[in-house]
Amino acid sequence: MSTPTTVTPPLYGPAFGSYAADEVTWLLKDLSHLSLEGDLTERERRIQSGAAHYAESLPIEYQPGEQYQALFHETLTASADRLAEAVGVVAELVVAERTEVPTLVSLARAGTPVGILMRRWIGFAHGTDAPHYTISIVRDRGIDRVALDHIVARHDPASVVFVDGWTGKGAIARELSAALDAYATAGGPRLDGELAVLADPGSCTTTFGTRDDFLIASACLNSTVSGLVSRTVLNADHIGPGEFHGAKFYRHLIDHDVSRLLLDTVSDRFSAVADTVAHRVSQMQFAETAVADRRPTWSGWASVEAIAAEYGLSSINFAKPGVGETTRVLLRRVPWRVLVSAPDLPEHRHIRLLAAERGVPIEVRPDLAYSCVGLIKEDA
Repeated sequence: MSTPTTVTPPLYGPAFGSYAADEVTWLLKDLSHLSLEGDLTERERRIQSGAAHYAESLPIEYQPGEQYQALFHETLTASADRLAEAVGVVAELVVAERTEVPTLVSLARAGTPVGILMRRWIGFAHGTDAPHYTISIVRDRGIDRVALDHIVARHDPASVVFVDGWTGKGAIARELSAALDAYATAGGPRLDGELAVLADPGSCTTTFGTRDDFLIASACLNSTVSGLVSRTVLNADHIGPGEFHGAKFYRHLIDHDVSRLLLDTVSDRFSAVADTVAHRVSQMQFAETAVADRRPTWSGWASVEAIAAEYGLSSINFAKPGVGETTRVLLRRVPWRVLVSAPDLPEHRHIRLLAAERGVPIEVRPDLAYSCVGLIKEDA
């Protein structure tokens, strides 16, 4: 098989991003020299009016205060075992049910730290070195086909496993499935679109560490917990034919970076949770009721449709369910309100703090299918 070349070469840390070079290969174009950030409210207005797509620019990411930063460290310490267990379970399911040496392909950017942790687990538990890439997928625009071409020219397409942090209502899972259908129709190999995620509260996949809607520490912050890399950019002014989608490396935030701290804190707990992981994976694979329970129901999508109708939202894209997605709304969108299933859940401490800092009302809804939902302000 010939190996296609791309206009843009792969990127590696520390030249791009704060992860070590062997942890992840970034299939992205470096746009760090460009000014792509704009006023949050104006950006939201242009996106909602249809004048711009969200992937054509970057938000000015909200940087929480010292109290919130301290809360992140507390949360990471308290949840390290739970995170390590979820990493182990999803990685073991991939090895047992998909391929012994997967080619991990993280969806930028929430998937990147999860992909690194899964790679570390596979090395820890099986002594194998799984290749790991990060590529871009954009809602309504599809996946980076140039990046896919790069991967399948170098690895067995059957080994490719797509990785993300968590599922919300399932929009990215659906986007991935449609994009891979289009890729195969265009002549590319058929790739398995079953996402591997730490948490699947939306019931969108069979390959998950847990279906609990719990706080994943990497959702607490933006680039400072994701290798200092921005969201991905797909803008025809900056991305040409044969080029990967783009992103920026926020070097100026290096003093605030906790990306590798998160990885090391969680992977240091692998030995402690190994027996629990083995038991859980055995139950998920062989217990009849558990196998049936793993089948996706897409219950999250139906729940969000009902919320959108009740609150008069013009699109379900304005409702972001789950702890991770609600946190994102508060960190980088114009939030309208937050719905929570209970007023004082410990895993919502950071959400209550962010909402207070940004003046966002919190409404208690005991009937929620998720522990919380963030609503974006329309006509921002």
